[in-house]
Amino acid sequence: MTAPWPARSGTGLSWPHLLPLHQGHSGRQAGWRKLQALKLCLLPKPRAAEMEARGGACGGSAPAPEAPSDSARPFGVASDEEPSGGPGSQESCGPPRADEEVQGALPGPEEGAPTHLGVHELSGQTSLDKKYNRGTKDSGKPDDRTLVFLQQGPLVLVAVSRTPQSAAQLRCELLGVHAQIVSVLTRAGVARVFERQRSYDLRRLLAGSERILDSLLDGAEREPGFLLGAVRCLPLPAPFRDSLGALLQRATAPSLAFSILAAGRHLVTAAQERAVLEDCRLDPADLHLLLNLVGASSAFRAGEVWAPVCLPRFNPDGFFYAYVSYLGDNTDYAICLVLLSTDREAFHALAGCKRIVEEGLQALGASRVLAGGGVGLPSYGVSAVGAPDLRHFLYKPFDVPDNYRQLPQFTSPEMEGPYASECERQRLFDLYYHLHGRLHSPSRPLRLIYHVAEKETLLAWVTPKFELYACFNPLVTKSGAIHAVTKLLRWVKREEDRLFIRYPPKYSTAPVRHGPNRTDSALENGL
Repeated sequence: MTAPWPARSGTGLSWPHLLPLHQGHSGRQAGWRKLQALKLCLLPKPRAAEMEARGGACGGSAPAPEAPSDSARPFGVASDEEPSGGPGSQESCGPPRADEEVQGALPGPEEGAPTHLGVHELSGQTSLDKKYNRGTKDSGKPDDRTLVFLQQGPLVLVAVSRTPQSAAQLRCELLGVHAQIVSVLTRAGVARVFERQRSYDLRRLLAGSERILDSLLDGAEREPGFLLGAVRCLPLPAPFRDSLGALLQRATAPSLAFSILAAGRHLVTAAQERAVLEDCRLDPADLHLLLNLVGASSAFRAGEVWAPVCLPRFNPDGFFYAYVSYLGDNTDYAICLVLLSTDREAFHALAGCKRIVEEGLQALGASRVLAGGGVGLPSYGVSAVGAPDLRHFLYKPFDVPDNYRQLPQFTSPEMEGPYASECERQRLFDLYYHLHGRLHSPSRPLRLIYHVAEKETLLAWVTPKFELYACFNPLVTKSGAIHAVTKLLRWVKREEDRLFIRYPPKYSTAPVRHGPNRTDSALENGL
């Protein structure tokens, strides 16, 4: 049966090739830090003096570098292709062992020019372990630092942390960095580069992407959505959100796969083509990458932008074509419209969709409603729950309607009272990350945790219907906490149509199919 999407040449996607790749979500634990905002730091290409200091070949020992400053945690990206020099050459010096100091991986200049991201050929031990079937440790704790290595295709990603976050949480963060790189280049594009030249310096292709990667890491540090594998919806009256969904259903064009309205990192509403919805959905990890890409670059605010973008969880080897435009006066409401198409020639058609949406927003009085809701921030406080002992919470529902495949979502109130300062907010998030790591521990997962800290008491609870993290005042009793949680669950149930997108809108731009039209690759992916 003929696919409803036009086949495109080059890097464009036709519908049969839009195959989802379901993997674990990339979250981030910030850890107990005295650090400033996390930055992606330089992993410089080893120079001769450094290799000589390490003893030439891989077996040499390195002198301990100076302790890293508390202002950054190094993250590096490198390729693992084995150079032609072989195991006995100096070029085979590669990633350090898990119990070895990382020479050159700490923040610093490279030939006098500081940079946030370095990509170089990191071969040696990783390649040799694969070649000779030797096991290799992908994490370790030399001194008070945690080192994590993650290999994704030809790239090796390295994290060095002094914080108590686990290796699994650091690994998730590295997965997020890799996914953001893939969103710009595609997995196949990265592979082709290193097939042609194994020692290629990937910084040439990633020039200018430092801000995007920094924004991703900063967002993961401050946004629980990265940790929970969910998106935060802007709380809106249900009739108004339904009207916005109906507006997206009217503003369609051939080959349009997704229509998204967002405010900062908050999702306002999203609509999806029915043919796409039959086989897959937009993954929250992809939406985080997309909104980070849009929010990190001021170029997207300059006007209408047309750019290719890869969604790694959907299909890591191809591009969508994204039409991005901010609507209305940004001083009133910073609503961003993102339209994803499989047709590289669809710019003018999607510009027409934007005009329909913009006119509809004006007719609905969106400026008044959205400005009153506090765009970019949750629009309710914890006092709305009516539980005096409750200070803050994160709530992620699992009991979504079976007939609506939708984005996993979560909700949380504004940070108020003792968490008004950035330092206290970060400290609370650190506690959430710690409890999340214990709930989802690979070796000993838990269902319920009651944690008494110095300044607050916390409860973490995961059930088949929801995942909840609640923060109370430090003097609350167990019975008081249980009573507050009961109130909270009842309140969320009453307000769920305002807090979440319960019934995502759908539209059709192609004739309805009478049966599945899946490729062999789709079947291999479990579709």
